[in-house]
Amino acid sequence: MSDPLYQVDVSVVTRFLPEQSQPENDRYAFAYTITVSNNGSLAAKLMSRHWVITHGNGKVEEVRGDGVVGEQPLIAPGQSHTYSSGAVLSCKVGTMEGSYQMFAQDGTRFEADIAPFRLAVPGALH
Repeated sequence: MSDPLYQVDVSVVTRFLPEQSQPENDRYAFAYTITVSNNGSLAAKLMSRHWVITHGNGKVEEVRGDGVVGEQPLIAPGQSHTYSSGAVLSCKVGTMEGSYQMFAQDGTRFEADIAPFRLAVPGALH
């Protein structure tokens, strides 16, 4: 949504988790830390999430659920909410993208897009 009242931006930092991965079983674990920043003029509650996870081998998973890591944070204007979670892929490289469904204090529902980001084992990409 381009209305400045409802401006939520999402940034992501990822990392590979070798200690939780089992390459011999096609299991590659990743952690990601997400910061959801409310740059709009109204407080907004993060109600639910929708993820599209694409494995490097073409497999696609969709995940939907309430809130993030068991929370539905209310984010005031100028504030942010940071959380960490993880994903397991069946190959060394993949991507995630999606959206958060938000509910502003004036009753407006809107989506905050999560731009595609890469999950990759270090050295897997040249």
